[in-house]
Amino acid sequence: MKKFIYALAMSFAIFGCKTTQNTVTEEQPIITKLDLVNVQDDRVMVSIDPAEFTTETTTFYIPKTVPGTYSTSNYGKYSEDFKAYDYKGNELEIVQLDENSWSIPDAKNLDKITYWVNDTFDVQGEGGIYSMAGTNILEDQNFLLNLHGFVGYFENMQEKKYRVEIKRPSDLIAGSALEIDQTVTTEGDNAKTDIYNLNRYFEVTDNPIMYAEPDTVSFNIQGMEVLLNVYSPNDKFSAETFAPAMRKMITAQKNFLGDIDNTDKYAILLYLSATPGQNDAGNFGALEHHTSTVVVMPEIMEEEALNESLTDIVSHEFFHIITPLGVHSQEIHYFDYNDPKMSQHLWMYEGVTEYFANLFQVNQGLITNQEYYDRINEKIEAAKRYDDTMSFTVMSENILEEEYQNNYANVYQKGALIGMALDIRLRELSGGSMGVLDLMKELTQKYGKDKPFNDDELISDIVELTYPEIQKFFDTYVIGTTPIPYSEFFGKVGLTIREGEVSVGYFLQNQTTPYITVDPQGSILVRNDVELNSFLQELELEGGDRIVDINGTKYTRDNIYDLITASQNWKEGDPITMTITRNGEEVVVESTIVEPTAPGMRLVEMQNADSEQVELRYAWLKS
Repeated sequence: MKKFIYALAMSFAIFGCKTTQNTVTEEQPIITKLDLVNVQDDRVMVSIDPAEFTTETTTFYIPKTVPGTYSTSNYGKYSEDFKAYDYKGNELEIVQLDENSWSIPDAKNLDKITYWVNDTFDVQGEGGIYSMAGTNILEDQNFLLNLHGFVGYFENMQEKKYRVEIKRPSDLIAGSALEIDQTVTTEGDNAKTDIYNLNRYFEVTDNPIMYAEPDTVSFNIQGMEVLLNVYSPNDKFSAETFAPAMRKMITAQKNFLGDIDNTDKYAILLYLSATPGQNDAGNFGALEHHTSTVVVMPEIMEEEALNESLTDIVSHEFFHIITPLGVHSQEIHYFDYNDPKMSQHLWMYEGVTEYFANLFQVNQGLITNQEYYDRINEKIEAAKRYDDTMSFTVMSENILEEEYQNNYANVYQKGALIGMALDIRLRELSGGSMGVLDLMKELTQKYGKDKPFNDDELISDIVELTYPEIQKFFDTYVIGTTPIPYSEFFGKVGLTIREGEVSVGYFLQNQTTPYITVDPQGSILVRNDVELNSFLQELELEGGDRIVDINGTKYTRDNIYDLITASQNWKEGDPITMTITRNGEEVVVESTIVEPTAPGMRLVEMQNADSEQVELRYAWLKS
C-alpha cells in the first residue's frame, strides 16, 4: 500500500435459488450474496450460506486486519443486524463476541446468516480506515467493494471455495480483474446478478470490485491485459484521460522487469472523491492486490498533477506483484485476518517496492538522474522524522503494536533507502552485474506466489543467493540498529551531498513542514517560525500575514485543501495577485509565479568521480 497525503491538511485537522433440502453436497461452495439493488439507509444486505456443518458450534468473522494495510481496522463494526437461520427459516441464537466475531451455538442446524453492511466513506474520519481499503455505497451510482468490508468467513473454513453472487442495477458494470463466470438477468426489477467462483477466502479479499456506469479502457502490454476503470462523480475525468500515462508507465515497468511475469491481467480501479472528508473519501493512495489495485484520489486535482501522482502511486502498487504478492512469508500466505502474525520483512515488501517505483523511472528515462537523486534526498530527509536506530525487522514483526505503529510510514522512506543501499552493495560485490532486481528474480524462482518462505530463513536465503558479505549488511543495517551511512554508499557510485537550493512546495517545505497555518478563527496565516521559500519571499510576505484570497478565490481553513491542490498546477511566469491583511490593514500584493526553492542539502554527482565510480553508477541506474 502507498498513501498519498497532503501534509498540510493532515496537520490541521444476491441472487439465486437456494435448495430447500436439509442437506447439501460436500461440493457446495460457501455461497455469498450481496444485494446492491435494494439498498436501505445506505446499507447493503449480505447473505452467506456455508453449507452443512459437522461441528456443534461455529464462529463467524469479519476481518480485523487485512493484508497490505499493516493496521487494525475492525471492519466488523460496520456490520449490523446479524441473524442466523435454520433450514426451516427459524432464527437461531447468535452471540456477538467482539466487534468482528459472532458465535453460533447451534451450527449443525445453521442454514445461512444475514447482516447489513454500512460503508466507510461517509463515516466521520472513516473510522481510521484508509480510503483505499474502505468501502462506498452510493445507491444507483457507485459501489466500491473492497470485499473484506462486506464478506466474512467461518472458523476454519478460509480454504473452502466461495461463490459470490452480486445483484446490481443493470446500468452499472463491474470493474475488476475477476472474470464473471455467469450473469443472470432478474425479471421485473431492472437488475442483473454477476456470479464469481473463487477458490478460497483470500481470493475474495484479494479481488476488489467497483460497480459504476461504464467508464473503462483496456490495453495490452507485452501480453498483459490492463484494465482502467474510473469513477468521476462530476464527470471531470474519464478513463481515456489517464490511459496514455498509465500505458506509458506500465510499458516502462514491464521493460524494467524483463522476464518477471507474474500476471496476465491487471486492473486499476480509480475512485475520485468529490468532497474529500465530507461524506466522501478523505485520504488518498492505493492498496495492492495480486492482479489489481484500488486507487483513491481527489477529483479536484488538475489533470497534469493527477497523472503525475498516479504514476508514482500506481507504479508502487504494480511492483507489489514482485513482493509480497510474488515473494512472501507464511504469515502473509496464510494470513489470519483476526489474529494476524506479522512478517519481519517490511523492508522488502514495502521498502524494495517503493525503491523500484522510483528506480524504474530513471532506468527507463522517465525522469533525469538529478530528479532521481532529488527523490532519494527527500527520502533521507523524511526518514529523519523517525527512529533511525530502530531495528527494521523488529519493527516489522511488531508493526501492529503502538510502540512501532508510529514508525510505519518509514517503510516508504528508510525502507526504500535500505533497498537502495543493498542494491549499491550488490553492484559493488558483483562488479556491476547483480542488483536487487536480479535478487528478486532469483527469489521469485525459488519461491513464488504459491510457495511462501519461512520468515526466519529469508535473509540466510538471500546471502546464499548472493555473497557472504551481505549477511553483515543485514546484521548491521536491517536486523541491527546502526543507521545507514548514506555518504559512504553514495561515494561508491560517485555521488555526494552538499549544500544548495532544493525544490519545495509553494506552501509546503516538505511532508511535515508547511509555510502556512490556521488561527482559531479559521484564517490562513503565514508562519513566523520558518524561513520562507523563494516564492513567498518574492511576494514579500511576512510571518503573521493573513491570506484572504489568491487570484480572486477566498481561502480559509474550510478550503485550504483546495489551495494546496490549485498550487500544484501553477506555472512559472504566470501572474499572481494575493490579498492579505497585515497589522489589521488589507494589502494587495502582485507578482509572477517563480519556482519555490529553499536552502538545503542536495545529492549531486561528484565532479571528480573516477571511472570505477561512474561505471558502477551506470550499472546501478541503467542496467
